[in-house]
Amino acid sequence: ADRLTPETLGKLVALYEHAVFTQGAIWNINCFDQFGVELGKSLAQCVVAELENATEPPLKHDSSTNQLIRRCRRPRSN
Repeated sequence: ADRLTPETLGKLVALYEHAVFTQGAIWNINCFDQFGVELGKSLAQCVVAELENATEPPLKHDSSTNQLIRRCRRPRSN
């Protein structure tokens, strides 16, 4: 197609989705498992609890995440 339209974009997305599914079937893996999404939700719940805690809990993440949590917990000065 010479132009990008909703129809051609939909066809392209469907083509890529089919290619991913076919490769997954050949390699015997579930490409749509979303393990990373579930892991992210689990980690986020832990961080949210630490952000909402009235007192600063001991942080057990990597140094970058710990620093971001501390920064978010710091009171803002206007």
